[in-house]
Amino acid sequence: MTQPSRGFHIGGTPYPAAKLAGGLYLVATPIGNLGDITLRALQTLAGADLIACEDTRVSRKLLEHYGIATPTTAYHDHNATAARPGLLKRIADGGSVALISDAGTPAISDPGFKLVREAREAGLPVIALPGASSLLTALVASGLPTDRFLFEGFLPAKATQRRSRITELSRIPASLVLFEGGSRIASTLSDLADVLGDREAAICRELTKLHEEVRRESLPVLAQHYAGDAETRGEFVIVVAPPQAAGVPQADDVDTLIRAALARVSVKDAVGEIVAATGLPRRDIYQRALELAKERDDGAP
Repeated sequence: MTQPSRGFHIGGTPYPAAKLAGGLYLVATPIGNLGDITLRALQTLAGADLIACEDTRVSRKLLEHYGIATPTTAYHDHNATAARPGLLKRIADGGSVALISDAGTPAISDPGFKLVREAREAGLPVIALPGASSLLTALVASGLPTDRFLFEGFLPAKATQRRSRITELSRIPASLVLFEGGSRIASTLSDLADVLGDREAAICRELTKLHEEVRRESLPVLAQHYAGDAETRGEFVIVVAPPQAAGVPQADDVDTLIRAALARVSVKDAVGEIVAATGLPRRDIYQRALELAKERDDGAP
């Protein structure tokens, strides 16, 4: 029986695609605008034996738009452990599997990295195709320093753990890039402002889409904006400027960190957090924490 020809179309014009050699292909897909896909990505998706998708329903829109008929299978957080052995066996038997996420580059904050790791450990070919990435798009659109940055992904959901992690990040001499969902954007910005103070930041929403928004202000101003009735639908990328100086923190900065920590944890735990974040002597931080705790208690009604 003759196999259907592999290929894709752009604007009604058909293009053939050769069958791929066996291996795992990491294919970046658009983060919003369907035009942000490379010719190589289309050739790979059309030439693969199977496409592993984070959500087959989301991927179907892209595949149908370009007339790609390659079979798909789900590979996501909830089925990854069970699905991974089958994908690896298929590749080991000479098959070609293209891995895509709902948007952007796969294996970033999703279970794709485990598939890549196990494929490499098994000596299987892994081919990564460059392409769209929301974290890089947001970083370069923010106007904040790009020479050094840390991608943190999603902060912890619980407020205490989230503030503790922000404190740990506060001394890193680099721009911070974070992911956040609309349901937590207000609380996350509030915690960032409380711990990091008056740093510049940018909120990037609906990147590459019709209603793309990049809002750049200080963290307190952004926190106030999203505490109101601002639009919170969609996924957000937060870019936070690095500390003004990477040297020894100023006394006022240390006091700000201590006060923020004391507002949620004990003196002992606050001291541990600040010492870890700043590298300053524990004795000095402990003494200052006692002083600030006393000032707070004396000023309480």
